Amino acid sequence: MKQFMDDQDFLLSTETGQRLFHEFAHGTPIVDYHCHLNPQEIWEDKRFSTITEVWLGGDHYKWRLMRANGVDEKYITGDADPREKFQKWAETLERCVGNPVFEWSHLELKRYFGFDGVLNSKSAQEVWDLANAKLAEPEMSARNLVKNSGVRLVCTTDDPADSFEFHKKLAADDSFDVKVVPAMRPDAALRVERGPEFAAYVKKLARVSGIAIKTFADFKRAISKRYDVAAELGCVASDHALDYVMYAPATEAEVEAIFKKGMAGKVPTEREVLQYKTAFMQFAAAEYVRLDWAMQLHFGCKRDNNRAMFAKLGPDTGYDCISNYTPADQLADFLNSIQEKSGLPKTILYSLNPVDNTMIDTVMGCFQEAPVAGKIQNGSAWWFNDNEVGMREQLTALANEGVLGNFVGMLTDSRSFLSYPRHEYFRRVLCGLIGEWVEAGKYPADFEVLGKLVKDISYNNAVRYFNMPLELEY
Repeated sequence: MKQFMDDQDFLLSTETGQRLFHEFAHGTPIVDYHCHLNPQEIWEDKRFSTITEVWLGGDHYKWRLMRANGVDEKYITGDADPREKFQKWAETLERCVGNPVFEWSHLELKRYFGFDGVLNSKSAQEVWDLANAKLAEPEMSARNLVKNSGVRLVCTTDDPADSFEFHKKLAADDSFDVKVVPAMRPDAALRVERGPEFAAYVKKLARVSGIAIKTFADFKRAISKRYDVAAELGCVASDHALDYVMYAPATEAEVEAIFKKGMAGKVPTEREVLQYKTAFMQFAAAEYVRLDWAMQLHFGCKRDNNRAMFAKLGPDTGYDCISNYTPADQLADFLNSIQEKSGLPKTILYSLNPVDNTMIDTVMGCFQEAPVAGKIQNGSAWWFNDNEVGMREQLTALANEGVLGNFVGMLTDSRSFLSYPRHEYFRRVLCGLIGEWVEAGKYPADFEVLGKLVKDISYNNAVRYFNMPLELEY
């Protein structure tokens, strides 16, 4: 029997996999090119009072599991005592055999708190005391957690109408040598279907940009101006949360009429919404070509399904699910329309539906082009799929249909400063899978080639893809 989460062979079933991880992947730095860390908390070098705050304060992965374990909401998002909340989490975790959150949690306890045991209802007090004592130490501040995790670049998630106040402060702060940059997520600019909310956003954008917005052309100029500010602060990527990648072309006059309807607080028809979103995304993609940013498209999610809890808690609280409507024809036609209008930017495609892996791989193969190796990417197994099974399926599909060696690797997609062991988890899965292929005779046991490939997927490919200085390659 193997030891529980043993450092030597956890997720590594072969000697080749173990060698690839320990000699090449382990210790490589991290490019966190998509996350939801708060730049204000990084600037202020936030401290955490308890393990409950840093672990349960905004982690809807854990919240979903606690609800599934019958835990009352007051111990999840309510006002229960932090120690009681932690106890309920420990009681839940011990029942989560096979769940990646069980493994992530214990990796975090190992790497940040030096705890090699098992968190459960019996050990909760021990872990509570150990973790809280550790959190009081200087190296457990937000900045130190990021830096000591080996992170070189953090791309947060920001709206074009944001002030970028804390990004500006971080850019001027030479005392912190991790590069923290905005990544543009203009979701609010897409939500023309929300009527009054969209109209309010247009007014906010006009105020922040200093551009009077009366037409869709004005709106695009305002977005472009804010993108230029983000570019000055080091932005290298955008991100879009879409139900699916749509393609509904329209004339300029039709789009203008739809925009004016939204600006007046009226709700367009379903067809008009798709036409507006197609036009906005075509404009945005051209901006990314101009600025040499990567365009990230996250789709295949049905959000906020429990309307009563959405009304109570708002979005991103654990009530989303996979959507199985991800039309390949519209994705392909959308990419083709961009290719014809402006040329494609570097593009990363993520579907929440794991069934879409091979579809994405075959669509993106139609649009690869020099000089960027892996210009169009099948993004890392995302959200409900960032577990061993999901990662292996994504990696295998990409290997089957494309060039795995050009993959830009893992991201955290997290709001937690303790999430970086997810990169270790991914690298173990990657090395374990390649090790199995090598030992099955499917690839030569050339460790010079294999080592470079593993380092590239773990880190170097992202350095090149996101325009980091090449001297930072590892």
